[in-house]
Amino acid sequence: MKLNSSINWSTIDPKHRRLIMVGLMLGMLAACLDGTIVSTCGTIIAADLGGLSLYSWMFTAYMLCETIAIPIGGKLSDLYGRKPFFLLGMAMFLGGSIAAGLSNSIEMFIICRAVQGAGGGILIPVATAAIADLYSPVERGKMQGVMGAVFGLGTALGPVIGGFITDYISWHWVFYLNVPLVSLALFFTARQFPSMEVLHRKRIHYLGMSVLGLFLLDLLLFFSWAGNDFDWISTESGIMVAVAAALLGLFILVEYRAEDPVIAPRLFKNRTFVCGAFSMLVFGLALTGALAYLSMFSIFIFGLTSREAGYLTIAMVAGLMITAMCSGRYVQRTGYRPWVIIGPVIACMAMMLMSTLGLGDSVWLLAAYMFLLGLGLGCVMSVLMVAVQNSAKPEEMGMTTSSVNLFRAIGGTVATGVFSFLINLRLDDELRRNLAEGVYSIVPHNTDVLAYLSMMPEYAVQILTSFASSIDFAFMVGGAIVLLIVLVAPFLKGYTVNPEQDEMKAKAVVEDRDIKGSRKETQ
Repeated sequence: MKLNSSINWSTIDPKHRRLIMVGLMLGMLAACLDGTIVSTCGTIIAADLGGLSLYSWMFTAYMLCETIAIPIGGKLSDLYGRKPFFLLGMAMFLGGSIAAGLSNSIEMFIICRAVQGAGGGILIPVATAAIADLYSPVERGKMQGVMGAVFGLGTALGPVIGGFITDYISWHWVFYLNVPLVSLALFFTARQFPSMEVLHRKRIHYLGMSVLGLFLLDLLLFFSWAGNDFDWISTESGIMVAVAAALLGLFILVEYRAEDPVIAPRLFKNRTFVCGAFSMLVFGLALTGALAYLSMFSIFIFGLTSREAGYLTIAMVAGLMITAMCSGRYVQRTGYRPWVIIGPVIACMAMMLMSTLGLGDSVWLLAAYMFLLGLGLGCVMSVLMVAVQNSAKPEEMGMTTSSVNLFRAIGGTVATGVFSFLINLRLDDELRRNLAEGVYSIVPHNTDVLAYLSMMPEYAVQILTSFASSIDFAFMVGGAIVLLIVLVAPFLKGYTVNPEQDEMKAKAVVEDRDIKGSRKETQ
């Protein structure tokens, strides 16, 4: 496989590159918006379509298909180029969005969300990997910081925009909003995006992709269902864990034998990749877990509306955007380690402070702690992506980038189940401690107990106190989990670039010098 000269960051026209980046950022923004946009309007959509019993699948379908598509899209973009798969992802996302807005049944809506998720899962890793194609290792950190800020912005604005449009227009327009965003993204990228010339096309590893897809499907469904549809320790759990273990073993076996694997086993010999994958797993766990239960915490403990809770998440993302851009901009001077140490420490401190909040505290304290959490998480996001990309071979950039994104997506998916388990585990003890035995025996021992606030107003304070203590416990454990990222710092080198990329850069400088020299001779 050979790269066309147009894809080389040293030769591409800077004007074209800026237009492409605008398109990539718009595509990323649209995908991240729709990952969370249903959170504030989902109950209205489900009620309107007559499918409240399938409410959770509006989120699960998107999440499942996005996670499964991430490694496949990244790998295929290495084989056939970024452009066709970015355009494919955008087309799927746009089609799914329009169809979702036109849905007249909950089943149709869930299918459309699945198509949206698959499109987003293709375009997100391709957009991230394309930065390494378009920018030199020196500039890459700054641009990954910008893309990280877009990721955070879209994640935070999703609930706010979804609630606003649903209240003042109609939930259908929540999805029609994607039409102008995606159209602009296609306009900026369709003509300018560089192509890849493939001289020796390798066979697509269909078996590996199929086994990986089944493994992820089983794993993600397990964390979605366990604790809700069946107990964590049950026959169903045992079967799903056994199936996941068998599929993982089979995937490793077929990848070792494959000519061109989906996730090459040799990646795990790359110390920087392993550190990045582990850290992004923890990052996804912390970010999604915090977002999932911060809204519930602010609504029930601080008395906010759903829309106000959505506005509150902007505080966290504002912090994330600041440090994502700063770390990306200055990582070349500081190296990776300072950010990977400082970020988790700040995030841990923020979650520990959040664990002290309860009834009667100021909502502004929560906003301040959320801003601090965002500052901590933003320190590591773009830095780790740059570290991994700078250690990757150019022809494996899509596979490497998508593999790291896959671990982030898995962490985000697992987060809801993990935080739910921690909260319900502690809530049982708290309710036993705060309620009379007769009352404790008739109320649910999980977050469903919040429905009894209106049924048993005389016990509202005790129930809310128990709930607040349980959320605080989850924040405390989450803070300890985030701190695990610090463990990878000793294994990261200073700001490094792959030798092949160094050679490419030097060659570009020489070519530029020769061109300038020939011009002078001509003059």
